[in-house]
Amino acid sequence: MNKFEQLREKHGEFIYESYEINNDSFVFHFRMDGHCFCPKWSFDPKLISGAENKELLDYTVFSLGMSELVSYWKCACPPVVKINCGALNKDQIKWWKKLYFNGLGEFFYRNGIDTDMESFMDIVPLNGSVPAFSSNIEPETGFLIPVGGGKDSVVTLELLKDYKDKNSCYIINPRGATLNCAHTAGYPDSHIIGVKRTIDRELLELNAMGYLNGHTPLSAVIAFSSWIFAYCGGKKYIALSNESSANESNVSGTKINHQYSKSTEFEGDFRSYTKSYFTDFPEYFSLLRPWSEWQITKKFVSYPKYFPVFQSCNLGSKTDSWCANCAKCLYVYIMLSAFLNDDQLIDIFGKNMLQNRDYEDMFNGLVNQDFDKPFECVGTRDEIKLALYASAKKRSGKELPLLLKEYIENNKEKPKSLENYFDNNNFVPNDFIDLLKREEAL
Repeated sequence: MNKFEQLREKHGEFIYESYEINNDSFVFHFRMDGHCFCPKWSFDPKLISGAENKELLDYTVFSLGMSELVSYWKCACPPVVKINCGALNKDQIKWWKKLYFNGLGEFFYRNGIDTDMESFMDIVPLNGSVPAFSSNIEPETGFLIPVGGGKDSVVTLELLKDYKDKNSCYIINPRGATLNCAHTAGYPDSHIIGVKRTIDRELLELNAMGYLNGHTPLSAVIAFSSWIFAYCGGKKYIALSNESSANESNVSGTKINHQYSKSTEFEGDFRSYTKSYFTDFPEYFSLLRPWSEWQITKKFVSYPKYFPVFQSCNLGSKTDSWCANCAKCLYVYIMLSAFLNDDQLIDIFGKNMLQNRDYEDMFNGLVNQDFDKPFECVGTRDEIKLALYASAKKRSGKELPLLLKEYIENNKEKPKSLENYFDNNNFVPNDFIDLLKREEAL
């Protein structure tokens, strides 16, 4: 019997007991036998005081708890999940199971877990009578823009600069890079919604004891929480910065996707869920979905004021630095190398990452179909290959760094162009489709 089966036998039920809505916090109460988990969200009381419909706020907070639940459930994967608060109908149960199963694809794969969507979890709500909310009045305008500190959200901030007076940046657990990007974009503190999300230490203690750990669909948590604060703030839109490449699998021949809850599929599902069970506005969409990472990077480098402040390395997030030793850093380095010179790159990352033989395996994972793509938020292999080709061309006549030199010597075929790429499978409102097409043509 493997660990997955042992833990499911030991812990048969996971229970969503209750949730609290305080004037400055949301607290969720989960239980698994003798283990209690109470994750908490803390914020300025004024951020929820504008909610017109308190019953709707209550139901959306319950739903945020549903998105949090899976991070705690996955430590032992109990076969039964009891929902003792809120309400879910049969279609919602199917919706949540789809999100959990696909969002845990990497977790199952890396932990060697063989299961299926039908049997991995049985969601049992005590109440199946879901409240109905009338459609709200359409707000005039205003965007809530989640800011993660990387180049993608920077591009969204710049594309929407003409709406700045009515926009707000949304930051979970604010840090130097996220705040500095918002400030550099011209947003004062009064237009920054900063909230604190706290993980219950009981989960960390179980992980230390050998319980299961791994990736969960965090972007779904961002989706539900952003909807709550956008609704309370009277915003018309929530503008994500997820690009077309978020749809690509990390493991060839499978649908295992590190970025599932950033994918077009989840975006469509979430839009349907909020329109069916919440209200029509705010409207959730990714502004950058039609673009490739190539186009996003090309646009980003036209904003050099962000070079000293942007940062999206997970390992370096606590110190707001690029660790320059992980696949995410190597990926961003490669994409930028198509447009920036070596001195500029070294100023950002501290060293020439393409000169290091130790990164060969990470490099192969990024470009070679025979390797698993790194479980990071990285672009498609076609995008990376195009960046490498452009990087070599930019350095024509100079000695190429080691990994770039070997790649170019072994890959003579010119990559396909991504200029004028446009993914029509998107949910961008028509007014902003025109904006993207104008900006891409510049």
